Amino acid sequence: MLKGKKILLCVTGSIAAYKAAILLRLLIRSEAEVKIIMTPSATDFISPLTLSTLSRNKVLIDLVYDDVWVNHVLLGRWADAILIAPATCNTIAKMANGQCDNLLLSVYLSATCPVIIAPAMDEDMWYHLATQRNLDLLQSIGNYIIPVNNGELASGLSGPGRMAEPEEIIQYLENHFDAKQSLKDTMALVTAGPTYESLDPVRFIGNYSTGKMGIAIASELSNRGAKVTLVLGPSTEKVPGNINTIRVQSAEDMYNACMQHFDDYKIIVMAAAVADYRPSTVADQKIKKGSAGFTLDLVKTKDILLEAGNRKTPMQVLAGFALETENERENAQKKLAKKNADYIIMNSLNDNGAGFGQDTNKITIFEKSGKEFNFSLKSKKEVATDIVNIITQRINE
Repeated sequence: MLKGKKILLCVTGSIAAYKAAILLRLLIRSEAEVKIIMTPSATDFISPLTLSTLSRNKVLIDLVYDDVWVNHVLLGRWADAILIAPATCNTIAKMANGQCDNLLLSVYLSATCPVIIAPAMDEDMWYHLATQRNLDLLQSIGNYIIPVNNGELASGLSGPGRMAEPEEIIQYLENHFDAKQSLKDTMALVTAGPTYESLDPVRFIGNYSTGKMGIAIASELSNRGAKVTLVLGPSTEKVPGNINTIRVQSAEDMYNACMQHFDDYKIIVMAAAVADYRPSTVADQKIKKGSAGFTLDLVKTKDILLEAGNRKTPMQVLAGFALETENERENAQKKLAKKNADYIIMNSLNDNGAGFGQDTNKITIFEKSGKEFNFSLKSKKEVATDIVNIITQRINE
């Protein structure tokens, strides 16, 4: 529930701003503590006096108030959640690109709490590829997007882009905070990204993994209150600061990092694309091109998922990934049995939009009990939610 929760309600310049008064009334009725930020253009649609009266707090609009600087950093740290409702196309674009030309954006870029966005715009703006790109980017870095409704718009058209109703937003907030407590203080281990197996000081054997999927899973676990350790291979993807991240290079490095405190973790998700083989020797100097061919001798790396399956106890939940290109179901199910995992999450390079480097994924989850869960193509953030939902259900049984 929302009792005692600190909500920073941010209102931008949309006709839907009138709903902020209703939303604010519902937040106060739910016994939340609410502070208000408005963009200057929002004041054209609803009076700051209305919102200050309902919230019993002064409404903040500018970085300077009565000749005093408004501490945007402390505002971002005060809140349990920042709710931007309505969020215009313009504000969403600025957030996605890190712009900082008003108080709302300054607070957003300083925030350490979850940021929940309720978009509001006309149908054509909603469908524009730039808007969808901005929303995808905001989701990929950990923001939450409340789905828009389909209905009558300010233009007189009817379609998607209408802000969710205040009652729906309240329900979303309640679900968010309920989920945030579902794994409170649960120890979780996630692996992500590729491994690089050195040939010489400048070359390596690797793969195309970026770590996006594993980072999304780690973020979702953390959002539900878990204490997450992420063992991350070479990746340039951004990781939320509240996740304990151990950066590694090789399969051997990843194995050692995972096994060091393995028994402490209740949830283990092996999402990394670990090299199966490494060079038997690593040259001290750069290997020069010769006139003849070059033969590379490879040896197997340690099987991290297999070792995890051998070591895990009945109190631990182990999930691994299977990226397949042929005989997908058969290979994934064999892996489930061989590795003694509780779940194998299968995705296929034959599915458009799935696989390395994509912002989306399409998965099937096989459970040791024989159950099977099929999901459509979704953003990796949504896929992470599906995976963690199933793991959470198992833990709470």
